[in-house]
Amino acid sequence: MAPSTKALLFSALSIFQLLHLSAAQAAVNGGYWFPESGFPAANINSTLFTHLFCAFANLDPSTYQVTVSSSNTASFSQFTATVQSKNSAVKTLLSIGGGSANRTVFSNMASQPASRTSFINSSIKLARSYGFWGVDLDWEYPQTSADMTNMGTLISEWRRAIAADAQASGKPPLLLTAAFYFSPNLNGLIYPAQSINASLDWVNVMAYDFYDPSWYRFTNSHSMLYDPSGQVSGSAGISAWIQAGVSAKKLALGVPFYGYAWLLANANNHGVLAPATGPAGPDSGAMGYNQIRSFIAQNNAPVVYNATIVTNYCYSGTTWIGYDDTQSIAAKVSYAKQRGLLGYFAWHVGVDNNWALSTQAKQSWGA
Repeated sequence: MAPSTKALLFSALSIFQLLHLSAAQAAVNGGYWFPESGFPAANINSTLFTHLFCAFANLDPSTYQVTVSSSNTASFSQFTATVQSKNSAVKTLLSIGGGSANRTVFSNMASQPASRTSFINSSIKLARSYGFWGVDLDWEYPQTSADMTNMGTLISEWRRAIAADAQASGKPPLLLTAAFYFSPNLNGLIYPAQSINASLDWVNVMAYDFYDPSWYRFTNSHSMLYDPSGQVSGSAGISAWIQAGVSAKKLALGVPFYGYAWLLANANNHGVLAPATGPAGPDSGAMGYNQIRSFIAQNNAPVVYNATIVTNYCYSGTTWIGYDDTQSIAAKVSYAKQRGLLGYFAWHVGVDNNWALSTQAKQSWGA
């Protein structure tokens, strides 16, 4: 019996999908940008990046379609053209969700076939119409085991839809990526590693925000690469992802371009794990790298590099700031390359200081 048209189409899509996923993805030197940072996209030095993520598109709670707010329409629709004016080779991705997105809406969307289809189709349509090279899922964070199962289904269906779109349009398939927790184990919930490895081009591993002064009454690095006393570190997370079944070549290590400022309990006790009383400033003490460098200059603050856990910190009076400077960025990017990872990404490019961190990261990755 001759195969049906539907069967032939499915076979063609499967072959197309496999060919796409088997192609070696070029190294990722990535960075996120978002308009709320106040940093214009036109000011991005895109020559320092291979991929730039435009953040964030929204998820409509009624239609489950991907949308962009009216205030961001102009900058999002022109983002690719804007950054490619300095680097024609840079690839852009539309990032969807973010830390302020409603978790329940994402959960509801992923739970039903119809709402997943609405989300997927609208994301592809929007990315194509704005000239993006791919789409990036930033669901922070799944809350139940059902969410994790549904996420696996979502990205599998998304990959098939992207393959179908590429075949129908004759254009290269969109990249499909996601930003996930630093470990595949999220408070006892396990990410769907098999679907992730099969369907995503790569994962941006958010190896930061381990500690902040609003929760912890001692100073610490929020993005340590190593932790001799425990498992909360970037290297532990990477190892766990690989052990779970996600290829090292599908992992990009996250490096933060920001730090956290603690209020020391005693100005004379200013090392890592020194007693603290809370944040030294608003937003849980969060400070961009450019602000931190200004603080150092204005206060003649000593800067220390801790090679054991891979972090920098500075202090002045009762203010202690843990962050990544050029030394820790160099060590982390070198680790990523030596570990065989796909690359690295930064959150976020708008707070770099004269592109010092971005330049260091690119140099440390090398050719």
